[in-house]
Amino acid sequence: MITVINGSNRKNNHTAIFADFVFNRLKEQVGDQVNKLDLADLGPEIIHEAMYQKDGQASEVSHIQEVYFKPSDKFWFFVPEYNGSIPGILKLLIDAISVREGKETFSNKKACITGIASGRAGNLRGMDHLADILNHMNVAVLPNKQPISSIYKLIDKDQQLVDESTKNCLEAQKEAFLSF
Repeated sequence: MITVINGSNRKNNHTAIFADFVFNRLKEQVGDQVNKLDLADLGPEIIHEAMYQKDGQASEVSHIQEVYFKPSDKFWFFVPEYNGSIPGILKLLIDAISVREGKETFSNKKACITGIASGRAGNLRGMDHLADILNHMNVAVLPNKQPISSIYKLIDKDQQLVDESTKNCLEAQKEAFLSF
């Protein structure tokens, strides 16, 4: 199972455009062996007083862990650049789900990372930060991390990815990840 993760919890975020594009391409290729977690759908109960305790964890956190992380062999993270790194909500979620059955959730799995930014660097630092976090949790990260920059030039007024070069880069990253 592959889980595609939109790492932004902002409503109507642009990261979803790229995550959805890849999710749909993967779905065509691997069918039901792919699912999608959109952090924009998270409720406020994810931040819970017992989030770092094995017992009493918020049911939403446990649900995300059981449905999206534990059954997956691979994770594809789409991470927007927030202050030169990844969104805090993504780090918070990783921290929370690693408390209960952390090894079963992450260890010996694989990840792919795509950085999303309106600026020039495509979240290079954030991708490295996330790769370091995942490596610490014994997740192997595909070396082909893809920075996507100047995203407003790549999408149309209907919020669709239209840039063929970007589509080709994501397709190449997808094929590399499937072989990884």
